[in-house]
Order: sequence, then C-alpha cells, then structure tokens
Amino acid sequence: MNIAPYVDYTLLRPGCQRAEVHQLCQTALERGYAAVCVPPYYVSDARQAVEGSVVRVATVVGFPHGMHLTEVKKQEARLALQMGAQELDCVVNLAAYFSGELEYVRAELRELVELAHAQGALLKVILETAYLSEAQIVELSRLCAEVGADFVKTSTGFAPKGAELETVRLIREALPPHVQVKASGGIRTVEQARAFLEAGASRIGTSTAL
Repeated sequence: MNIAPYVDYTLLRPGCQRAEVHQLCQTALERGYAAVCVPPYYVSDARQAVEGSVVRVATVVGFPHGMHLTEVKKQEARLALQMGAQELDCVVNLAAYFSGELEYVRAELRELVELAHAQGALLKVILETAYLSEAQIVELSRLCAEVGADFVKTSTGFAPKGAELETVRLIREALPPHVQVKASGGIRTVEQARAFLEAGASRIGTSTAL
C-alpha cells in the first residue's frame, strides 16, 4: 500500500521556522502527501508553496487545548480560510464537555462546520482521546457526525499519549461511513501508519516523513 495519499505531513512544534515549513511543503510535493498541516502563522506560506498541486493546506484551530471561546475559534477559522487553508483541524472544548455543557460543544462545532463548508473546506475535530473514556469517545464521535464534521481525529500530539489502534477502531465503529477518521500522535513508521489505516483511519497525521 502506498500510504502517501493518506498522510497529513505536520509541523506544529513550538518555534518552528519558515524555512522548515518550506521544506515540509517540498517534501509533501515530492512524495504526494494528502496535506501539510502548519500553524496559522504559516498558512499563506504553505498555500503559496503547494499552489497548483494535489497537496492541500491544513491548519489548526483552538490548538492545542481547545478551551478558547467559540468566537475566538471562529475568528481563527475565518482568518485561516482567508489565507488559503483548505482543511481545519479544530480541538474540541473538553473544559465545556467535562462541565456537562454538551449543548455548548454541539453549537460550537456546528458553527465551525458551517463556516468551513461555506468556503469549501473540511473540518476535522480533534477529540484528544488520551483524556476520554471509551463511552466519552463514542459520545463525542457521534456528536461530530451529527453536526456534519468531515473527520474525527484522535489527538493533538501534545497529550500524554497519541493514537492507539483500539481507539481508532472504536471511533470508526461509532461513525457513519461518510465521516472519516484521522489518526495522529506518535505515528512515526510506515508500518504503524499502515496498521492505523487497516484499523479504519483514512488520514494519518505525522511529523515524520514516511
């Protein structure tokens, strides 16, 4: 299996530099990755670097903890889309979720989905599964499907653990077929990537050139 079309090649390390982003994009172009995922600060650079290719530009919203106010996330999303982002990886607000404010979470995600889709962009929701029980993962996955998200993503890469095969299987089973799964966090080899694809993921987020 050629895994390149499933890879989101990612650079979100604090302090990453413009030259590194350019190199990331060049590698993605050479290998035919699905997307590059860069900080909002570098979206314009990435869009210019991959213009005219199949490589898409993704960025993050509410990253890495998701506890921004909805209006802040929406403004982040608007600006990213204006700069050329085609995919938004948004962190769910676990502070609201753990406080029992499920309607707040639902409304926020629905607004972000509508904002992204109005610009022809995809919305991926990062659950940060390291902090969730299986029942919570299922509940949030189904909520993401309900509001129209395109992907449910496992992790930011900044939590105590990243993607796990059983978690990806759990998310895949909880979702309808049209909602996809992105596995990210700690995936550093081709063998790992293939295992996650076989488990039900259709995108692999990694900072390692596979």
